[in-house]
Amino acid sequence: MVDTYEMLEARWEEERRSCPQPIERDDLPVDYEAITPAWLTRVLCAEHPGAEITKVTLGPTDEGTSSRRRLHLEYNPAGRATGLPATVFCKSTHTLKSRFQLALNGFVEGEVRFYNHIQPVLGIESPRPLFANFDPHTFNSIVILEDMGDAVTFCRHDEPMSRARAESQVRLLAKMHAKYHGSDALTRAFPFLRTWLDTFTATAENGFEDAGARGFGMAESVIPPRLFAREAEVWPATVASAARHEHLPHSVIHSDVHLKNWYIAASGEMGLNDWQCVCRGHWGRDLAYAISTALEPDDRRAWERDLIALYLDELAGHGVAKIPFDEAFTHYRQQLFGALLWWTGTLGQPPNAPEMQPRDSCLQFIGRMAVAIDDLDALDAF
Repeated sequence: MVDTYEMLEARWEEERRSCPQPIERDDLPVDYEAITPAWLTRVLCAEHPGAEITKVTLGPTDEGTSSRRRLHLEYNPAGRATGLPATVFCKSTHTLKSRFQLALNGFVEGEVRFYNHIQPVLGIESPRPLFANFDPHTFNSIVILEDMGDAVTFCRHDEPMSRARAESQVRLLAKMHAKYHGSDALTRAFPFLRTWLDTFTATAENGFEDAGARGFGMAESVIPPRLFAREAEVWPATVASAARHEHLPHSVIHSDVHLKNWYIAASGEMGLNDWQCVCRGHWGRDLAYAISTALEPDDRRAWERDLIALYLDELAGHGVAKIPFDEAFTHYRQQLFGALLWWTGTLGQPPNAPEMQPRDSCLQFIGRMAVAIDDLDALDAF
């Protein structure tokens, strides 16, 4: 783990100066322009003797928390005969901004290890990885995924959500959480996974406690007055919600399941992407976070209890001992606070920090979660 922003910047500058050309499969390009047909041939064609990539064309830049590009590929005749993809989708931490936002909290390593080790065994709708690697010294990384292109619809912050789509989200979460629920096999299989409490603590120490307080004030217009008046109680509740994970069964949790990290597959089922925050923790975080950000308040009020009941039934169907509804509902109410912090902290970044998410996304999600907290008297759930 990099200890300071200054050290991270120094390592990034060192990488810029040396600017190594990727040659072997495990080498990492320092930017998309450094990607060569020869390197991609080693990455994508290793199981197809004679196949070669002859040309790589970069798609438009898409800069956010990570740097995203689509690559258009051309092959020799042997490569064309294999059915290898004509396009792939890439995510990287080539920029210093990306490393500032992702390296200090373990998120660079988390997403790479998810795609290399966890995704293949979960059996859920999620992007199919073709290659993923990172440098633990510089925190340069690249993830190459199957290009889902026009086959799926990636959700916007204001994506209309039907009850059927919400139920699909719940079913996916239950299947994922049930896989290692409360089992020692989780830490044996994935010893690299940090706990949610570790992730929360690192994020808070790296500025999210202060940013969350700023963001809460900046979002007053979308926060119910009754909740806003109890602002002093929100941070202690957030800390308590994170601490609860250490006393509850752990599963693999995505932990950043806001609506923009979901997509609608061709089948109509929901899929989940952007796995940099994956960790070990209690399912309550994912369930509360997904429902409260995906649904308009009126829909949430109408469907919430049924969705939680469906989730519990799905968990049981995957072999988890039946959890009483009232117990689950308490977990749900408590975990709303950690979800809220992820967005008040995003909105409340210091003025000189790069924008992490558009303001309209922040305000919509904060407003929905704040209304849920107020509706459910969640401050009194501890």
